[in-house]
Amino acid sequence: MTEQQTFNFGNFGNFGEFGNFEFGDKNAAKSEVQQDSELVKEKKAHRRTTECKELSQKYEYRRAFSEVRLLEAMKHVPLERGKSYNFITAGDVDSLSYLKIVLNQHDLDFVLASTWCMSAEDILQFTDWFESGKIRRLDLYLGEIFPGSYKVEWAMVKKFYAEHPDAGRAAVFRNHSKIYAGYNTKEEFYFGIQTSANINTNPRTEQGCITIDKGLFDFYKNYFDNIKSFEKETL
Repeated sequence: MTEQQTFNFGNFGNFGEFGNFEFGDKNAAKSEVQQDSELVKEKKAHRRTTECKELSQKYEYRRAFSEVRLLEAMKHVPLERGKSYNFITAGDVDSLSYLKIVLNQHDLDFVLASTWCMSAEDILQFTDWFESGKIRRLDLYLGEIFPGSYKVEWAMVKKFYAEHPDAGRAAVFRNHSKIYAGYNTKEEFYFGIQTSANINTNPRTEQGCITIDKGLFDFYKNYFDNIKSFEKETL
């Protein structure tokens, strides 16, 4: 946790007991030198007295106008621990594009993916990643509309978990979040992705952020692990 500090500058800015004096009365108030000296001492008294244990997050920024441009922009940018990579896109970039950036650099032992909806092509992409070993376990969290409004896609999700019983789980609940979180234990690599985009391509401007941080991964993992599905879970 970041240390909280409260600053109290006493009578600084408040004339108080020595504020009522006649102009030119040298004895009615402290000299400006004395006041400055006392202010410096008071500020010193409130300086940090404990070691800072937490580094400030470092940020990088990227723009892209398509998934190809997005992936190209990050092609030679290593994802570093303690950094956040922020994006603004101008269309044809869905949230899966951000996960592709991660998978271009790391195979993953585990991924959780949260979305309101997704397409059949995206489910096939997850299937390919799982079967090729790029993702070893996948937990999917979908919006409550998904089974009824995306019947074909929901059938594909159930089929995937039926054919791969050790793959993870799919849960349906009142969900509108667009989140990924995952890790590679051997490489001590943990990440979280936050984006406004669902797992489906659309022509709208969207934002995204990839943060390389175990604390953020744990934050999302702990939450989603406790989700109770409306539907019978695919285990």
